[in-house]
Amino acid sequence: MLHGKIGIALGAVAAALLVVTPASAAAPAPAAQASTSCPTVYWGSLAKTGSLSTHSTVQDLRTGRHLCFDRLVIDLAGPAASYSARYVSELTGIGSGLPVATTGGANLEILVQAPTAPGFNPGAKVKNLGYTTFRQLVWLGSFEGQTKVGISTRARLPMRVFTLAGPGDGSRLVIDVAHHW
Repeated sequence: MLHGKIGIALGAVAAALLVVTPASAAAPAPAAQASTSCPTVYWGSLAKTGSLSTHSTVQDLRTGRHLCFDRLVIDLAGPAASYSARYVSELTGIGSGLPVATTGGANLEILVQAPTAPGFNPGAKVKNLGYTTFRQLVWLGSFEGQTKVGISTRARLPMRVFTLAGPGDGSRLVIDVAHHW
């Protein structure tokens, strides 16, 4: 009889706990949180450089939008070249030093130690993008074995710069700028 009363009491407590703890109070699964977080805040906004000596040429420039950042890719014919990427107060043409007017809140200057390929035509000097972070892509020129590109951004935001091999014998210089801190 005692065992029966204990069993009934435990059953009642278990039922009460099920009623008191609604399913909506449960914490979301860690996987769901991870898929919406952006690791971009750890990138920083200080200058980034890479030292590689090659005989590559700039083949193409392209931009894209991602969930947490906007991206510029500089396609190179050959191995990755030395580069620097830094925020500057104003973008200037390579060789001339003349300022180029931009509409964003900050300017990111990318200098690649590679000339443009013969016949390369970047199109308009300033391309309005209207991305979350990128406002304009600015062609600053190629002079004496160096190519200079600018990105007018919404604000000075975290960035990362890295190189990728391929496709084929080529390589890519990738510049990502976060949407937020």
